[in-house]
Parts: sequence; structure tokens; C-alpha cells
Amino acid sequence: MAPKPASTAGKAPASTASKAPAKSTEGTKAAKKTSKAAAPAEGEKKKRRKVRKETYSSYIYKVLKQVHPDTGISNKAMAILNSFVNDIFERIATEASKLASYSKKSTISSREIQTSVRLILPGELAKHAISEGTKSVTKFSSAGAK
Repeated sequence: MAPKPASTAGKAPASTASKAPAKSTEGTKAAKKTSKAAAPAEGEKKKRRKVRKETYSSYIYKVLKQVHPDTGISNKAMAILNSFVNDIFERIATEASKLASYSKKSTISSREIQTSVRLILPGELAKHAISEGTKSVTKFSSAGAK
């Protein structure tokens, strides 16, 4: 973002100048919000909140260490695997959504996910994915019953 010209640096935006002043009641939510959001002192920079990016990196790394404990992975390879997982997730979710709409249902169940996996993943990979998925759903269901 480009810095403001020196002539407008300390001035308020023109759009707020024409608005009526806000009510100054201490008990209202608006008054509480404005008191917390005070401008930083002169010379201090406002701290930027880091945008969180959700990835599967930690999970991919854990699986790698289970399978090959002495093997590492580069950041580029991790980015590629993360992209791959996101792509497969998107394909399965889209297919499951289509299947649910074909049967006039608004909820995607494990049945739609299972059928989507059968349609998208090839042969043996689909069989393994379905068995792992079934195992996870069973484990989840039994944990909820306690």
C-alpha cells in the first residue's frame, strides 16, 4: 500500500467530516468499541495481525515420519503435497455435493463421501481410502457414545 502524500497525512478522511458526531453514552456498545480501538501513540507503528493460512503440512510431516522416520521433506515438496491434498479434497467435496443434490438431500453424509471416493480415486487406492474412512467413522461414532 502506497504511503499518503505529506499534505493529507494528519487529516481525517473527507467522508467522515460531513457525518454527525456519534453519541457519547458510556453504556453503549459503540462507546466501548471506540475506546478500545485507540490510535497508536506517535512514533509507534500499528501491529499487523498475521494472516493465518491453513495447511496440511503438520499432518503430512507426521505421516512421513511414521512411514520413513529418517526422511525429510523440502518446503517445495511440502507445498506440492499440500496442493495435492487440497485438490483431492475439493474434488471429493464437489462430487459429494452433486450426489446429495441428485437425491434431493441438503446434507452430505458418509455415504456420499464414500461414493465420491469410489468415483474419483482409482482401484486399489479407493479401496484403501474407503477402509480407512470406515475405520475413522466407526472410531468417531464409538467415542461419541461414551
